[in-house]
Order: sequence, then structure tokens, then C-alpha cells
Amino acid sequence: MRQIRTLSLALGFLALVAIPASGQDVTGTWVLSVDLGAAGGGDATFVFAQEGAEITGTYTGQTGDGVEVTGTVEDGVIKFSFISDLAGAVSYEGAIEEGVFKGTCIYGDLGEGTFEGSKSS
Repeated sequence: MRQIRTLSLALGFLALVAIPASGQDVTGTWVLSVDLGAAGGGDATFVFAQEGAEITGTYTGQTGDGVEVTGTVEDGVIKFSFISDLAGAVSYEGAIEEGVFKGTCIYGDLGEGTFEGSKSS
């Protein structure tokens, strides 16, 4: 009986370690279509690496090229941010549903908007 309990605990621990806390892994390249209303919009490309709940990566788009991005994934909510020379502090918050990543974003002095996109690799 003790062996079964030990095995159950070990398998439970492995399951927790193997799956990110969010239940989803954002690692890869994402192309997001950004709409800032009157301020315009365009495509933003993010290359993410995820380790546990932490996200790191780069942003390439109209306000920067290869800009460092950091963020988190918690309870299915993905949040990340970066600093743009053109817009200032930029932040995104959203979720992935059926392969589509969508949510809201704030592009510093340029304004607030929405985004939607998918993983390209």
C-alpha cells in the first residue's frame, strides 16, 4: 500500500512539472493583428519562450525590432510587456481559445486597442 501511495505522489508531481501552470504553452512565433482605433494598427510578431509561468521573447513590429519582452501566464491569462522607443511602455493581456490569441493592448502614448492572432510556428 505504501508503494502505491509513493507512486501516486510521484506521478502527480511529474504531471505538475510537465504542464505549465496555465495549462497552455505560448512558446513559438505569434503574429498578432493590432487595432489601435484612430491611432492605426498593424501586425506585431512575437517570438516567445515559456518556462513555467514566465515568458521571455522578442517583439518586431511598427514600433520596434527585436525588442525584449517579458511576461507571465497565470490561470489562462497571458500578460506581457516591453518598452518601445516610439510608444513608450507597451502591454498586452489576453487568452488563447481554440488556437486564437486575443485580448487588449496599451501602446503607451499611442493609445489602447485590441489584438488577435495565431501561432505561425
